[in-house]
Amino acid sequence: MEMTFRWYGEDDPVTLENIRQIPTMRGIVSAIYDVPVGEVWPRERIKQLKETIEANGLKLSVIESVPVHEDIKLGRDTRDQLIDNYIETIRNLAAEGVNVVCYNFMPVFDWTRTDLAYRYEDGSTALIFDEEVSKKMDPINGELSLPGWDSSYTKESMKAVMDAYADVDEEKLWENLAYFIKRVMPVAEEVKVKMAIHPDDPPYSIFGLPRIITNKAAVERFLDLYDSEYNGVTLCVGSYASTPDNDPIEILRYALERQRVNFMHARNIKLEEGKSFKETAHPSEYGSIDMFEVVKALHDHNWNGPIRPDHGRMIWGETGRPGYGLYDRALGATYLSGLWEAIDKIKG
Repeated sequence: MEMTFRWYGEDDPVTLENIRQIPTMRGIVSAIYDVPVGEVWPRERIKQLKETIEANGLKLSVIESVPVHEDIKLGRDTRDQLIDNYIETIRNLAAEGVNVVCYNFMPVFDWTRTDLAYRYEDGSTALIFDEEVSKKMDPINGELSLPGWDSSYTKESMKAVMDAYADVDEEKLWENLAYFIKRVMPVAEEVKVKMAIHPDDPPYSIFGLPRIITNKAAVERFLDLYDSEYNGVTLCVGSYASTPDNDPIEILRYALERQRVNFMHARNIKLEEGKSFKETAHPSEYGSIDMFEVVKALHDHNWNGPIRPDHGRMIWGETGRPGYGLYDRALGATYLSGLWEAIDKIKG
């Protein structure tokens, strides 16, 4: 298990110097954030990112993410050129020694929450999703924005892309994903870059948009699209656990048995009424996920891939990018490493 940490670049309030001081920390998960979606990432920019990270005593372990252009998800005529560009980016990453790429196939929006600073009784704040609040949210009015989302949409362009999805149901989205996978994966295999699709977050339809990477059956269907270790998943237990219909440990063990867990996100959440949930501290006692069983499943399968503590609370007066502060994620990293060490020693 290789412990890693998400870093948003030079303007991230959490510095590489901060990160390298976290016990057991080995790698960085990052990306190039100013190249427009659909364009090729220049090899020189990848090299600069890698050298910056290595100069701080860490390694560039995972790119999260190389975004997939909406035209690919929509199956438009422009997709072939956009996929060619995507493939060229993968080749450039491989040439600079990057061998894991996380991405998603969520229409329009990345992860979605209804409150970025829900206050717990202890004074910490966290991300939450309230199902009833989400039903009243209107993305077209321009008031909906979260860290990590594509902020280039105007009200007009947002309406246009939302309207375009009126003709794309789940089966059509699966068809478009299969087209993308069958073009990209032979190259990923050739250059030995492990692709890792992230589940939809939350794992069900929002704002009337289709979502397909949502449960165990979806993982099985996805892995069957292209049977290769390079066509794998980012197993985000927090995302899968965000609906009571899923057993995240079962999904994890299934993907591990197929040797297709190429990246791990470890985040705990507390299920509330319906499909609502609150993000919590990482230890099992605070959420609905048994994090011991998560780490044990990884250890049982001798898994040695990259893992990162996902979304943390804001604690000790810290301010910054919601979900991506230093302190709580650092606590999460050391907690996960402690579980691994304990399991390793018990099993002898």
